[in-house]
Amino acid sequence: MDGNEIRAAAGRIEGLVHRTPVLTSRGLKERSGLDCFLKCENFQRTGSFKIRGATNFIAQIPEADRGRGVVAYSSGNHAQAVAYASRAAGIAATIIMPADAPKTKMNNTRDMGARVITYDRLTESREPIARRVAEETGALVIPPYDHEWTIAGQGTLALEVLEEIPNLDALLVCLGGGGMLSGCALIAKQINPAIRVFGVEPELANDYALSMKAGYPIEVDPSRTIADGLRTPKPGDITFPIIQKLVEDIILVTEEEIIEAMRFALTRLKIVIEPSGGVCVAAALAGKIPAGIGRVGLVVSGGNVDLDFLGRL
Repeated sequence: MDGNEIRAAAGRIEGLVHRTPVLTSRGLKERSGLDCFLKCENFQRTGSFKIRGATNFIAQIPEADRGRGVVAYSSGNHAQAVAYASRAAGIAATIIMPADAPKTKMNNTRDMGARVITYDRLTESREPIARRVAEETGALVIPPYDHEWTIAGQGTLALEVLEEIPNLDALLVCLGGGGMLSGCALIAKQINPAIRVFGVEPELANDYALSMKAGYPIEVDPSRTIADGLRTPKPGDITFPIIQKLVEDIILVTEEEIIEAMRFALTRLKIVIEPSGGVCVAAALAGKIPAGIGRVGLVVSGGNVDLDFLGRL
């Protein structure tokens, strides 16, 4: 893959997804000592960046195959994105979701017309369930991150950031399976080879940090981090080599730092962000961005959070 595939995806999804705003915050600058530019995918259709990859993927399904439908597995944001993009394209969708997925995400997925099948993520594996559904129905599987069409769609957000703020020193991207980070790194490095790219993941879901240090993919136990969208236990086969080549390092944040980022966003920025979407802001607030960086892009990947959980913060 290269940055040209991200540019092609941008043309393919234009008009079907929002070009989300880039916000700044004086309070965040005072706390972090950095000029921070927040790419706010919490304002995206379905409330997260995932609509980019799902839309790009579905746009490339041949007309002859569309009647077979699609199947996807997700804790919530990819689920909603596939449900939305499928409905827009007139394609039936089945989504495999963990039984403990946030209620908001599960309800929204059903409301968009998708059939939802639940599983226990601590004792069952979602991929075999998706494969069984695909075999039984003939549906096409849309991976949440480990597919070139998905990666290219997710990377379009970095293209937008760098078109608007071209002189960034660094870009921080939320890291789960690595679809967004690998896509963003591909286009960012094509536009500016000198830009420093970092992934940010929870300490409780540190598979990429461990894998980068080891030099090969490492699988971790199922995570209980509040960042439910970043609980992927192992790097992807496609995403890991891209990240290994183009990403400088992985920054880890604690659960408390994620909660503080959500609280800061709500009280100071007046925006709602979900735990997974707050990890880059958490890294900035906690002073974890490496030295030598002055202007930094921070991805806020989504804002789908249950109100009862938000209230407990």
